[in-house]
Amino acid sequence: MNTFDFGIVGLGVMGRNLLLNIASHKFAAAGLDLDTEKVNSLQQEADSEHTLEATTDVKHFVELIKRPRAIMLLVPAGKPVDSAIQSLLPHLDEGDIIIDGGNTYFTDTDRRFLELSAKGIHFFGMGISGGEQGARFGPSMMPGGDKKAYERLRPIFEAIAAKVDGEPCVEYLGNGSAGNYVKMVHNGIEYGIMQLISEIYDLMKRGYNLDEDTIEKTFEEWNQTDLKSFLIEITAAILKVKEPNGVRLINLISDWAKSKGTGKWTSQNAMDLQVPVPTIDAAVFMRDMSKSKPERIEAATKLVWNDKQATVNAPEAISALKDALYFSILITYAQGLAQLRTASKEYNYELNLETVTKIWRGGCIIRADVLEDFRKAFAKDANLPNILLDSDIAKKFNETQTGIREVIQFAVQKGLPVAGLMNSLAYFDAYRSEKLPTNLIQAQRDYFGAHTYERTDLPGTFHTQWND
Repeated sequence: MNTFDFGIVGLGVMGRNLLLNIASHKFAAAGLDLDTEKVNSLQQEADSEHTLEATTDVKHFVELIKRPRAIMLLVPAGKPVDSAIQSLLPHLDEGDIIIDGGNTYFTDTDRRFLELSAKGIHFFGMGISGGEQGARFGPSMMPGGDKKAYERLRPIFEAIAAKVDGEPCVEYLGNGSAGNYVKMVHNGIEYGIMQLISEIYDLMKRGYNLDEDTIEKTFEEWNQTDLKSFLIEITAAILKVKEPNGVRLINLISDWAKSKGTGKWTSQNAMDLQVPVPTIDAAVFMRDMSKSKPERIEAATKLVWNDKQATVNAPEAISALKDALYFSILITYAQGLAQLRTASKEYNYELNLETVTKIWRGGCIIRADVLEDFRKAFAKDANLPNILLDSDIAKKFNETQTGIREVIQFAVQKGLPVAGLMNSLAYFDAYRSEKLPTNLIQAQRDYFGAHTYERTDLPGTFHTQWND
């Protein structure tokens, strides 16, 4: 008793694999689940090299773990988290640590942090990215909470995390709900990049009429370039899979996309913070649009556009598409990182964006080679408000913006939806505009609501009787 290094509550896919990962790194790991079948399955999967025990008994589970206890919850967000905490509390001691490893909305983490602090219990909200494989062999982990208490967790987390250049893809991020917030924005960026890749795929197929072998080969080749990333890699792998009759599986999958809400949370909170993230917003609304399948089927027969046929030079088209995708992916990261910058100030997280981009380089779904460029940018200037302002990254945008402009013009003529690409370019053009037409909006607000406005030639606020 009181000898196990770590405990996990919830032995589903993520919990079981993370527990095996911990045990594989020579830490004694305990698991708790009310499902006897999951407990027995884990016991059978463990071998003589693992110090691992699983149980359905809460009291016995807690007694296995050495003080101060470190217990991670991997249960569905919401009430199940609160229920798990309440079941553990009678058996915990002051100084023990509870980690919520699920996709929890950050305000729930703030509430639990305060409630448990009053009882002398340390609470961490920690985002975990990498899916089933990541959990078993090395995820990216984003913990936030009490910095001193993190020292109890650090050796275990650094051992089991993904590694890039020998550096673990986990590090203490900041106060309170910082970890859950960073994971939420990570997922928002993920939404955006997935939408952009799908638009490029659609343009290849329905716009430029490239054959499926060429499309598959193109994504494979792109993953050996500056586009190298997990999402490009799996796209190439997905496009390769065929049914026994030779039909590619991708052509048989419904276009009715599902979501768990983390992208929506990112958009909603960005609006609260008044931080523009239009590519992420577009990704959320396109998933919502996908659910209108019956209406889209009818609309396809009533809302007609006769697109102009054009001769396509395949190599030139692929080059432009590559530039468009690279440009818009960088923009999506820029939006998410700008949101983190503002949120850190608003919520007192004290985030270090070099650290964030460093731990995203491996293990997580949005891992990509370009994150090393971002890490270097923030290492050079920790107060950089937006990666578009880094001189080296600005060059990348200037070199690839021709491609995205050409691709969007082509998509408009073909009548193909490219909301992600369009919003990426709109963000770029707005951000680089010294003057925006919002002076007219200020005048309109003053006209109908006497909201006042500022002038460029005089200090102070002004109101005009416009209708006189």
